[in-house]
Amino acid sequence: MAPDKERHTPFLTSLIAGGMAGTTVDLALFPIDTLKTRLQSPQGFVAAGGFRGVYRGIMAAAAGSSPGAALFFGTYETMKPVIANLQSTYRGEEASSPALTHMISASIGEAAACLVRVPTEVVKSKMQTNAAGASSLSATFKLVVSEKDGRAFGSQVFGGLYRGYGITLMREVPFAFIQFPLYERLKVEWAMIQGFETSPLQAATCGSFSGGIAAAFTTPLDVVKTRLMLGSDKNGVKYHGANDVIGRILKEEGTPVLLSGIQPRVMWISIGGFVFFGAYESYRSLLMNFPR
Repeated sequence: MAPDKERHTPFLTSLIAGGMAGTTVDLALFPIDTLKTRLQSPQGFVAAGGFRGVYRGIMAAAAGSSPGAALFFGTYETMKPVIANLQSTYRGEEASSPALTHMISASIGEAAACLVRVPTEVVKSKMQTNAAGASSLSATFKLVVSEKDGRAFGSQVFGGLYRGYGITLMREVPFAFIQFPLYERLKVEWAMIQGFETSPLQAATCGSFSGGIAAAFTTPLDVVKTRLMLGSDKNGVKYHGANDVIGRILKEEGTPVLLSGIQPRVMWISIGGFVFFGAYESYRSLLMNFPR
């Protein structure tokens, strides 16, 4: 493959490789995610559980990580050539932007993945912060589904499972806008320097660097997402949308709270990016070379 050309990955290959990579990273780094969620919890780190029970909610993560990552990469890899062809058709080959292709493809992929990721995050966050009634995976799921208060998309059917879907998209799309063009560009530049395609280890390094930068810039959105998914503040007063969360944080807790958990988030996503993209590229290479 010419290192400066867009590669194509079959849908099934990206689906399987993405699912396996998502499971690998989510399970390996789950304790760091728990600490980040507790730091962002309105009741405070210690009251939310501190360093105790850092694997609470891991079954929820395991249930959602594979299909969520599979949906993302299946959609992302499928949309890349589609968006590239549309750009070539309407803007001309020379005016086409690979970065724009990656931004749009990643955004569409995130919208698809969030259909699985958001319910998983809602249940997981409740368990990680030791919310009342969240004693087990099944109990927490029933608790969330029973929350038919109109604050979530389709709440009369899905309860609170899709609480925070909008803000999650608002976090994931800017994240994808930063991470994926940077990730893809770093791989292209590295490949051009050495004259051949990047290895899974090199791709993992690109993923780690781009993920850490994107994580830092999107931390405030992640804080708002966590608060919405938990549903209420430390006094049990319910949140009513992203604007309400932001307003109450600024008024009652101060601006620095919007950066709560930035250290573990950047560390988690940097390490996770290395593991995730390294695993994805390894699984992809293995599947692409698998005898048919």
